[in-house]
Amino acid sequence: MTSSGLAVCCFILLHTGAQSFGILPGSSLSHLEITEQAILNATVQTCRSLAQAEGANFNFPTLPFTAQAVAAACSASQSSKTFRQAITLIQLRNTRVDIRYALNGSFHFDEEMFVKGKGIITEGMIAVKASNKKENYEAARQQLGEILHPLQDFYSHSNWVELGNTHPNSNLIRAGSSIGNIADISRATCRSCDGDDCRNNILEDIIAEQILTSGYFGVVPFVSTKPKGKCSHGGGVDLTSKIEPKGGINKDTFSSSHGHLHSQAANLAIAATSELLEDLRLAAGDRPFLQMIGISKGSSRALCFVIDTTKSMSDDIDVVKTVTSSIINSDLGTENEPSAYILVPFNDPGFGPLIKTTDAALFKDIVNSLTASGGGDDQEMSLSGLQLALTSAPFNSEIFLFTDAPAKDKDLKNTVIALIERTQSVVNFLITDTTVSNRRRKKRNSNQPQTRMIAESDAQLYRDLAQASGGLAIEVAKTELLTATTVITQSMSSSLVTLLQAARSPGKADNFLFLVDETVINLRVYITGRSVTFTLISPTGATQESTDSSGSLITASQSVGNFITLQLQKQVGQWEIRMVSTNSYTLKVTGQSPIDFLLDFVEPSQGLFTGFDALDTRPRAGLNGSLLVSLTGSDSATVTEVALVESSGSGEVKGVVVSLGSGNFLIQVDTIPSTEFMVRVKGSNQGSSDVFQRQSPTNFRASNLTITAESNSILVPGTPFSVPFTVMTSGTGGNLTIRATNNQGFDSTSPTVLFLESGNSTNGTVSLSAPLNTPSGTDVVLTIEAESPEGSDTNYIVLRFSVLNTVNDFTPPECQLLSIQSNCTENCSLSTWEISVRVTDGDGGTGVDRVSLRQGNGTLNTSLAADNENVTLASYAASCCSPVVELLVVDRVGNVGLCVFRASSAAVSVSTNQSLLFLTILLLGLLMMTEAGTD
Repeated sequence: MTSSGLAVCCFILLHTGAQSFGILPGSSLSHLEITEQAILNATVQTCRSLAQAEGANFNFPTLPFTAQAVAAACSASQSSKTFRQAITLIQLRNTRVDIRYALNGSFHFDEEMFVKGKGIITEGMIAVKASNKKENYEAARQQLGEILHPLQDFYSHSNWVELGNTHPNSNLIRAGSSIGNIADISRATCRSCDGDDCRNNILEDIIAEQILTSGYFGVVPFVSTKPKGKCSHGGGVDLTSKIEPKGGINKDTFSSSHGHLHSQAANLAIAATSELLEDLRLAAGDRPFLQMIGISKGSSRALCFVIDTTKSMSDDIDVVKTVTSSIINSDLGTENEPSAYILVPFNDPGFGPLIKTTDAALFKDIVNSLTASGGGDDQEMSLSGLQLALTSAPFNSEIFLFTDAPAKDKDLKNTVIALIERTQSVVNFLITDTTVSNRRRKKRNSNQPQTRMIAESDAQLYRDLAQASGGLAIEVAKTELLTATTVITQSMSSSLVTLLQAARSPGKADNFLFLVDETVINLRVYITGRSVTFTLISPTGATQESTDSSGSLITASQSVGNFITLQLQKQVGQWEIRMVSTNSYTLKVTGQSPIDFLLDFVEPSQGLFTGFDALDTRPRAGLNGSLLVSLTGSDSATVTEVALVESSGSGEVKGVVVSLGSGNFLIQVDTIPSTEFMVRVKGSNQGSSDVFQRQSPTNFRASNLTITAESNSILVPGTPFSVPFTVMTSGTGGNLTIRATNNQGFDSTSPTVLFLESGNSTNGTVSLSAPLNTPSGTDVVLTIEAESPEGSDTNYIVLRFSVLNTVNDFTPPECQLLSIQSNCTENCSLSTWEISVRVTDGDGGTGVDRVSLRQGNGTLNTSLAADNENVTLASYAASCCSPVVELLVVDRVGNVGLCVFRASSAAVSVSTNQSLLFLTILLLGLLMMTEAGTD
C-alpha cells in the first residue's frame, strides 16, 4: 500500500454537508477538480516556458486538459503515471484536511481565523520550497496538498467574493503582509436570512468598508461559539446557522447558503492555487518544479543501487560499475534516461550515506570511486541500507541490492516490508555465494579475496523480501553476476507493467493464465527456482516446452544460477504457462504498455463526516473493505474487474466496481483475505473489444491490529517532537511489541511493550529530536510497528515529516542597476545594449541563491562579489531587437523577486506580483470549465 498520498487514487468521499468545497466531482466544483485544474494549468505554462527557452515548439493540449494529454504536450508521455500519481497525492492531502481537521477553523478560514489560516499556508510554502531544494519531492507534495485546502476554502468561506473582488488575495501566500481589514471580534457582520434566501445577509457596512469576515461553524447541540452578530458557515451540519443571525455565507456548492457565488469562488480558488504553484515554480526552477509534480525529462523510474562494499565484494562492485556505465551511456538523452540516480552503500557496522542526484556523469564517477574493504564477520547491514533506500527513492521504484553476505539487521525485516507496502517499490536481490549458487566453498588463500557462503535460512530472508515487493531473488556465482544483471536494463522502462505474478513454496505443479493486449510490447517471463520445467501455450494453441530450444514462442532465453528469463513472441489474447517443480519458485510476466493502474486502500471515515479516508496502515483482515483504483496512460480505458488474488495460492476475492469518473474507480470487497494477496485489474478500451490485465507487483497483507497516529507535519530542529499513537485489536489481547525507527537516525524514545486488552485500545508516544544543525528540507520517515503477543500479526504506520528551521526572512532579493550602455538605433539588428546589476538580499536576509533569465534573448553572466559573498553581480548583454530583460532573483529560503530592465531606460521595476499571469490562468481555467460543461 502506498502512504497517505502515495498513491494514488485516494479520494475522500464526503457528503454534501461537509464544511468545505465538495469532494466528489459533480455539477459543483470540488477540491479535487480545483486542485487538478490548477496543477494542469501550471504544468502547461511550465512546459511552454521550457520549450520557448529551448527554442522548441509547444503544442497546447486540447481542452479540457487531462494528465495524459498534458504529459504528452510536455514531451513526457512516459511520465503520465507518475504525473497522475503526484496529482492524486496532492488531492488526497488536500481533501484529508476535512477529516483530520474538520473542527479546526484555522484550516478552513472559519470563525475569522485569518491570521492562523494564513500562517498555515505561508509556513507550509516555506517547507515545500525547502523540500524541493533538497529534492525531497514526496514531502513537498504532501505539504502542498495540506496548504492548498485552506487557501481554496478562503474563497468559499470568507466574504472575499461578496466584497466584489475578482482577483485572488495574493497576500495570502506572502508572509509579513496584510490580507486586509479583518472584522473585530465584537463587530456584527451578518443579519438572519429571509427564509432560504441568504444573498444579502452580510451587513452593508461590512461590504462598504471592505471588511473581511468568515462564517462560524459548530456541531455540538446547544453549545455555540458564535459571538453575537457574526455570520455562520451554514448548511445542515452547522448548528450555529440555527442561531441568530441565522443562515450562512459559504459557497462550497451551488446549493450552499451563498451558492449563487459558487462559480466565482471556485474560479478564484483555481486562480489562487495557480498563483501559489507559480511562486513555487519560480522558487524551485522549471525542472525541479516539474519533478515535484511527477514529470521527468526521461524515464519516471530512478536507477537505485544498494551495494555491499565489504572486502569480498570486489568483483560484484566491478559488475555494478560496468552496468551503471552501460545504462548511463545508452539511455542518456532518451526517454529511458532515469529520473534520478540513487546509491546506498552498506558495510559493517556502517551504512550509507545515501547519494541521490540527477547528474548522470556525477553518479558514474561516484559509482566508479567505490572500493571494497572491511567487513569483519560474515554478516552485514543490508536491511539498514535497504531501509534508507526505500525512504528516499521515488514511490513505485525498482531497487537492486547486491550482496554476498547474510543480514546482520534481521530485526528490520518487518520495517522493510512495511516500507515496501507503503511505497509499492520493487526490490530485486542479486546474491552471490549462496549455498545453492556456490556448492563448494572456494579455497581461501592470501592471494584471493575472502569468500563466504550464505546459508539457506539467511538467503530465505532475501527471498521473502523479494516476494513481498514483487521483485526477484537472483542467486548466482560471482562469475555469473554480469549475465544476471540484464534484468536491470530490462526494468528501466517507465512503461513497464506486470501482467502476472505468483509464487509457490513449497513448489508444486500449477497452471497460470495471463492476458496480452494490443498495447503490450517486449513480453518477458522471469522465473526463479531450481529444477523448474514449464510448458507455454499461446493464444493460438501453439505450445513450447522449456526443454525445446527450437520452438517459435520463445524468441530469446537465458538461464543463469536460479534465474531464467524468456522473451516471448507477441500474440494478443490469453496465454497459459504450466509450471512443474517440487522446489520453491516464483513466476513473473511483464511487458511494456502505457496502460497501468494506481491503487490505495480506504476505509469509512470515523470522524464527523461520512465517507472514506485513505488507510495509512494495513486493512483489517477478514472484514469487508474498499480500495480505489486509478487507470493511467489512457483517457478512454475503463475497469471491468478487480480481484484480490492470493500470492501463493489460487484463491481470489472479486470486488464490486463503481466508476467515479475521470478514470477513477471505487472497489468494494466482502472480505479482505487473511493471507498475502496481490491486486489484479482487468479492463477494456472504449470502442475496442481488446481486454487488458494488470497486476500489482506488491504483495499486501491484512491485520487484526489497527494503528493510528496524529502529529504536525513540520519538525523544528532542537525542539522536542511528539507523535502520539493508538493501537487497537480485533484479536486476542496481551503485551504488544512496539518498534519505532526513523530513516535519519535521530534520537527517539518510545515504549517497547504496550499491554492491550482484546477489543480495547492502548496509547503510546514516540518522541523525536532533530539536531540543531539539521538543514531545512530534510525528509524524516518514521515507522511505528505493533506486533501481536504471539508474533503472528503485525501492523505499522509510516509517517513523513519535513524539517524546517525558523525563518525570519520574508522579503525577496533586490536589484540595483550599476550601469547601462545602449547604442540602440532604428535598425535594432545592428546595435546592442548591456547592463550590470548588483543583487542583494537586504539586511537580515538569508542571501541570494539564484539569479536567472526570466525573459530576454541575450547573455547573462553572474558572479559573487569579491568583498561580500551575500552579493551577486550580474551582467547582461543583448541585441537591441530584444530591448527588455527580466531577471528572476531568489533567496535561500525561496523568496522570489522579478527585476525588469529596458534598453531605452535605466529604470528598473522590481515586482513579486504576478497578477497579469494569474488573470491569464484564471481565464484559461474558465475556458476549460466552459468547454467541459462543468459550469
